[in-house]
Amino acid sequence: MVLDELNFAELYQQQMAQAGRTTKAPEHWDARAEQMAESCANPLDPYLLQLKQKIDLSGATTLFDMGCGPGSVCLSLADSLKHVYGVDYSRGMLQVAARRAEYMGLQNVTLMNYSWEDDWQEIPECDIAVASRSTLVADLRQAMIKLNNKAKLRVYTTHTVATSFVDVNIQRAVGRPVVELPNYIFAVNILYQLGIHPNVDYIRGPNCQNKTATFEEFLESVNWSLGKLTDDEQQKLQQFYLQKQASGEPIMPPSRDWALVSWEKTKTL
Repeated sequence: MVLDELNFAELYQQQMAQAGRTTKAPEHWDARAEQMAESCANPLDPYLLQLKQKIDLSGATTLFDMGCGPGSVCLSLADSLKHVYGVDYSRGMLQVAARRAEYMGLQNVTLMNYSWEDDWQEIPECDIAVASRSTLVADLRQAMIKLNNKAKLRVYTTHTVATSFVDVNIQRAVGRPVVELPNYIFAVNILYQLGIHPNVDYIRGPNCQNKTATFEEFLESVNWSLGKLTDDEQQKLQQFYLQKQASGEPIMPPSRDWALVSWEKTKTL
C-alpha cells in the first residue's frame, strides 16, 4: 500500500474513537483555569520559554492563539506585537486570561469565546496562528485547515509525542485497558496530504501534570485524565502510589515531550 492510499484524517478519527476520547465540556476547563494559570502560564515554564524561542515573529504584527487557556502564549508575546487574539471555548479560561492581561497592563489583547468546531468568520486573519497543547480535537484535518486559513505568514501547533497523557503503568495498576491516543505523526501526515510540508521540532520539559506531593493531588490528576475512578480503582491507585513512594521511584513521568509542527503559509486550503 502506498502512502497516498492511507487516509490519515480518517485513521486519526478511528484512533480517537478506539481510545474512547471525547471532547471535554467547557465546564471541565473552567474548573482548572486557576490551576493552569499557575502552572502552564507561568512565564518561567520551560515549555513556554522554549515555544516562544521557536516562534518566528519576523514581519508579524498580529497573532491568533487557538485554545489559549489562561493566555499562556498570546499574553506572553503581546509586548512584541501590535495585537493578539486569544480564543477558547472555556469562559472560565478567558476570564482568567482577561484578569492576567489587566494585571500585566496589556491593552492590545482581544479574547474571544469560540470552539474548534464553531464558525470562525468573526475571528480576524492574523500573521501568526498558534495552537499550543490544544490540538487533540475531534477532526484534526479540519482544525489544521482552519488554522492555516487564518494565518497570513506562519502556523505553529504542538502535539504530544507520547500516545497517552497517563503513564501506561498507572492505567494497568488501576485495571483500566491501556488507551493510546493519536500523536503528532498524524498531524504531519495529514498536512502532507494537504500539500503542506511542515517543520518538526521538539519541546522537552517537566510534566506540568506531575502533581504527586499528596495522594489526593495524584488522584485528582488521574481522575481528570481517565475519568472518575471507582472505589476499587482508587484503592489500587493508592497501593501503586505507596509502592512508588516506598521504592523512591517517580510516581508519574517527570517529563513530557511535545512536538512542534509548524509551516509557512503558502496557500489557502
